[in-house]
Amino acid sequence: MISRRHLLQIAAASQLSQLIAPAQAAAPGLKLGDAEPFSYDGLKARVTELAKKPYVPPPRPNPDVVTNMNYDTAKNLTFNPDLALYGRGTGPYPVTLLAVGQLFLKTVRMHVIEGHEAREILFRHYYFHHGVEDPLGKLPTEPSPMAGLEFRQAYDTPDWKDHEGWARFIGASYFRGVGESNQFGLSARGVAQNTGVANPEEFPDFTHFWVEEGATRSDPIHLYAILDGPSIVGAYRFIMHREPGVTMQISCDLHLRNDIVRLGIAPLTSMFWYSETLKPLAEDWRPEVHDSDGVAIWTSEDEHIWRPLNSPKHLMISSFLDDSPRGFGLMQRDKNYDHYLDGVYYEKRPCGWIEPMGKWGPGSIQLVEIPTVNEIYDNIILFWVPKEPALAGQHLHFDYKLLWRDKDPYPGPLALCVATRLGQGDVEGAARSKTLRKIIVEFQGAPFTKLKDDEVPEPVLTASRGKFLNIVPEASPDGDPTHWRVQFDLDVDVEGGPVELRCFMRFKGETLTETWAYQYHPFVTPW
Repeated sequence: MISRRHLLQIAAASQLSQLIAPAQAAAPGLKLGDAEPFSYDGLKARVTELAKKPYVPPPRPNPDVVTNMNYDTAKNLTFNPDLALYGRGTGPYPVTLLAVGQLFLKTVRMHVIEGHEAREILFRHYYFHHGVEDPLGKLPTEPSPMAGLEFRQAYDTPDWKDHEGWARFIGASYFRGVGESNQFGLSARGVAQNTGVANPEEFPDFTHFWVEEGATRSDPIHLYAILDGPSIVGAYRFIMHREPGVTMQISCDLHLRNDIVRLGIAPLTSMFWYSETLKPLAEDWRPEVHDSDGVAIWTSEDEHIWRPLNSPKHLMISSFLDDSPRGFGLMQRDKNYDHYLDGVYYEKRPCGWIEPMGKWGPGSIQLVEIPTVNEIYDNIILFWVPKEPALAGQHLHFDYKLLWRDKDPYPGPLALCVATRLGQGDVEGAARSKTLRKIIVEFQGAPFTKLKDDEVPEPVLTASRGKFLNIVPEASPDGDPTHWRVQFDLDVDVEGGPVELRCFMRFKGETLTETWAYQYHPFVTPW
């Protein structure tokens, strides 16, 4: 798995630029290749031909040099700001080039588009400032030791002096965006292949990028890419808008070289160690540690589902069957700093929301949860899997929007689930049980204001096995009329595997809340 904390540190510390200017405004000393015709249709045709050829991995510069380019080395590498791509006066958003390093061993070819032509950015050692060491100086100019790019804040915003990025593409097919708080968190990637199955997982690479900006901040940014791997080839188009958060309209044109057991479309990747739901005793000093705390799903039948995340003892895969869902995503709903107490600002981490465009047909939203014992690994993966098998020779196309926001972009009209809490169950008059669990589900939202002072909503509970005891719906003691909770005990055999639980609240037949769908893993307390 990829070490997410180190990935963030190295990419942020690199600060590798305010990059290069478009072809017509290239700074003296910047080297660009010959102009060649470019269009998205031409890129798709190129990928069609590429799929007919054997896979060739992207070049890797001298590993003796690159593997020693650690955090301390990377933080001293900066791209010369005078050579910025779309720098001051030439475009709305400066673009940063990122170099290869200890975690990013493969190279990416970079191009800039002007009109209907593109020119490759040719690497030269003097583009970069460096510290005492000059690792890039030990590498030849071919293959170009560039591994990715980053879009920076506009010059006419207060954040640009801090060199804050708002979209970053580096490492295999991974990319990130920020929400309104300008914080990176979870990642997306081009595709997921064989994630969570016995077949070896593949990580295809974005091997080429083409970037084109408009004249103003309101103009969309176009980024094109080739995805290449042993079993799949793809042409990608990202139409991006820097809004209060980031909106990406993504088109992917895919060709399969080989059968793929599980092809994940529009994958999101995040980290979840623990939350208020179930925290291991004294394992860490912070109350909660996670980039995302749940999965939100808006089904084709207009049901809103909330699935709190787990860090299970064994790899778990959950499937939510649907036919052309309206949307799904990994959310970070808990925005209270006191719930984290960490200087890395988990409370500001963005949500990632996938909005399919057109009919995706039957399939399933699949959640993969991988055990973890710390925060340095991404252990949560969410994606769409078409019902039809992914077979060699297939040509697939998907369009979707990816919204990076601080909060759920489409929360719906119902009250949202805001917390899931577990504790020891207790039956009146009985000894305290080591297996009986008390579960509290909290909902918050405007629909509860319809209730009069003496009215109580009805909880609707189901379980795949076990039985419920002591079901109590109640208004939250905090006095907020929009805040209600359901508490209940669950009596279930610990030997039977996970239990699928569902809960929502209604009043006189009217649904008031989204559906809480939790996978409970029975356990015996050690005391």
